[in-house]
Amino acid sequence: MKHFLYAPLLVLLASSCQPGTKHEERNWSFSLSDSMMARCEFAKAQTSDVRNELKLFGKVAADNNRLAQVYPLVGGNVMKINVELGDYVKQGQVLAVVRSGEVADFQRQQLDANADVALAEKNYQVAQELYEGKLNSEKDVTAAARELEKAKAEQDRINEIYHIYSLKNGSTINITAPNSGFIVSKNINQNEQLRSDKTDALFSIAQIDEVWVLANVNESDISRVAVGYEADINTMSYGNQTFHGKVDRIFNAIDPDTKAMKVLIRIPNKDLLLKPEMSATVTLRFSENKKLVAVPASAVIFDKSKNWTMVFKDRNNIETRQVRVYSQVGDVAYISEGLQENEQVISKNGIMVYDALND
Repeated sequence: MKHFLYAPLLVLLASSCQPGTKHEERNWSFSLSDSMMARCEFAKAQTSDVRNELKLFGKVAADNNRLAQVYPLVGGNVMKINVELGDYVKQGQVLAVVRSGEVADFQRQQLDANADVALAEKNYQVAQELYEGKLNSEKDVTAAARELEKAKAEQDRINEIYHIYSLKNGSTINITAPNSGFIVSKNINQNEQLRSDKTDALFSIAQIDEVWVLANVNESDISRVAVGYEADINTMSYGNQTFHGKVDRIFNAIDPDTKAMKVLIRIPNKDLLLKPEMSATVTLRFSENKKLVAVPASAVIFDKSKNWTMVFKDRNNIETRQVRVYSQVGDVAYISEGLQENEQVISKNGIMVYDALND
């Protein structure tokens, strides 16, 4: 009979020795020491708009609206080049000097035009004097006036060419900068024989206090991109330094070679650190138009193929709670299940507490 009376007691004692029960007793009796409290940081779970991000790759480019291309106006031989790639130039500065037979011909045309105008003016004056003396007709005066008008039109044409090309006496022409900026491309060499029909620009001059970043968007991500999205830009040249801008334009066309769509991001560049053709990594940040509980990403502990947070109520009441992470963006983790707003979690060195409670 005694055997049956002790059997339930033995079962109860045996069950109290199971690992799960010991785990609960240890959790209940655990207390966070002063030194551990000092090493921990705490954060409240807050309901927040869910942010997301998209990684893109692209390159820095000059603003086309502030980029000037310099083409050869005449053919000839390049005598001198005064600038190199990367130089800063001012508007009107001489970039190169070219000796040209075409310039020499313009000078001849100007001399001829000036002589023709002088002759036509003299003939017109004579025609008027003869008309006043009744020695010729009004028709002769009209004809002389037309010849003077034609001569002046030719003179104006050649003078306009001199003004456009900034020509001076002689057979040389100065290639000058149409605006101030940096030389971002150079396609001219000393003693090169230029052709007036050359299609490539000799120089490209860009103002780069504001630049573009052109990034490629894969077809699968096109629907996730919109004008106005915030963008963080990083380059190999400046390590962890991040530049900030916004998506300014979306080019609604797919590049047949890359199978990607381009977006344009404007970046202020007052320190001129970003240079055209630099490679860039772009992180677009945007809202998903939904709200979830958010905590610092450092408050989430991944163990045993699950995510956990240490919910802190007081130093004697700390709960290891499993959570479902919806997404992590930067240093923020969005929690879809397991946490309520205003619950406090350990956001720094929570792994120490987790190990102490659960190892």
